[in-house]
Amino acid sequence: MKALTPPEIVQELDKYIVGQKNAKRSVAIALRNRWRRQQVPEHLRDEIAPKNIIMIGPTGVGKTEIARRLAALANSPFLKIEASKFTEVGYVGRDVESMIRDLCELSVNMVRGEEQESVIERAKDIAEEKTLDILLPGDRPREQHGGGEAEPAGYLEGSEKDSTWRTRDKLRRLLREGRLDDRYVDLEVSDRSYPMVEIFSSAGLEEMDINLREMLSNMMPRKTKRRKVRVPEALEILTQEEAQRLIDMDKVVKLAIERVEHSGIIFLDEIDKIASRETTKGPDVSREGVQRDLLPIVEGSTVNTKYGMVRTDHVLFIASGAFHASKPSDLIPELQGRFPIRVELDSLGKEEFVRILREPKNALTTQYEALMSTEGIELVFDHDSVDEVAQIAHDVNTRTENIGARRLHTVMEKLLDEVSFNAHELGGQRIVITREYIKDKLQNIVKDEDLSRYIL
Repeated sequence: MKALTPPEIVQELDKYIVGQKNAKRSVAIALRNRWRRQQVPEHLRDEIAPKNIIMIGPTGVGKTEIARRLAALANSPFLKIEASKFTEVGYVGRDVESMIRDLCELSVNMVRGEEQESVIERAKDIAEEKTLDILLPGDRPREQHGGGEAEPAGYLEGSEKDSTWRTRDKLRRLLREGRLDDRYVDLEVSDRSYPMVEIFSSAGLEEMDINLREMLSNMMPRKTKRRKVRVPEALEILTQEEAQRLIDMDKVVKLAIERVEHSGIIFLDEIDKIASRETTKGPDVSREGVQRDLLPIVEGSTVNTKYGMVRTDHVLFIASGAFHASKPSDLIPELQGRFPIRVELDSLGKEEFVRILREPKNALTTQYEALMSTEGIELVFDHDSVDEVAQIAHDVNTRTENIGARRLHTVMEKLLDEVSFNAHELGGQRIVITREYIKDKLQNIVKDEDLSRYIL
């Protein structure tokens, strides 16, 4: 994928996220710096550290969405994880190094998928030949094995060989035309089952059960089982098996680790929950201790994973939190220093809600129109209805807890509850959502503050 300039990155983010100009600029610069670092002389490349970011803002304003879309733009391994999941070393729970192992696993799966795409056509050809072997048991004509070798004993000769070739050619044509789709074939498939192993352990050993299962599966002889499946399913199974065989896993792992080390992105949500406060009493196992454990990972260290050693020096960390009960300065100074860029995101009001409902490629109104079209219903939101939904969401956010754009989901679900439930009976109709329709459906709930607190 071509390297995008910061304005181009912001333009792409604008397609899905409304507002938050400062946050978009900051992440665009951070992503572009990734590309710039790869262009500098090699002796200087390792000296340039990523500029980690803290995004500060209430829930539902787009913090997670910005990071997720950024990773998709860069085609980077991306992991979102809550900082509050971790506990200090020595306590039962997840240790901070597990996020690097998770990111590495995601990267391996991503690269493996890309490699499978590159060999899928070859795998389909091999799977087709194997399917024809099952449909037409016996020796293949010599042409299938290539020219120069001596003809093995048992090969068909003369007219009999020509007849087999013609039959195989005819079967191939029928197979490609889908005229054999209803036929069943017996297929030998690998039996992937292995003994169930579950381990309850302290931090740092989350992978032990996976490693034990892999070890046991490698020690035990590979079993196969016979299945009777339709021809299309047989083709799919054989294609997947052949694609796995064609992939060089050593190359996949090497590329995956490189991708983690040079373009991995970790989104640390709820970082304000591990900020220490002076009022805290008693054991503080999930706050300052977690910050101390996070520090070497963010600063740059080497983590042992089942795929090998992974360096975190150039992984980009984007942290976020509401910081309504604490502030960034409550983090330990060393950790603050590793997040030099701080961006405050704006709260969302009625104008932003209107834009969210209309402008993005994945706008809520577009989503509901697409959902109802599957039932044959033409759902239409008129101009005033969007304003009304935005106003209701803003009013409820003002009176109760402010959950940002997530309030639009609750309002829309309540508004379209009856249509969604009876959609199977309304096929072929055109339903127009008007301001009057919304007032009729939501008026009583919006007026009753106690009721809206629990329903909206």
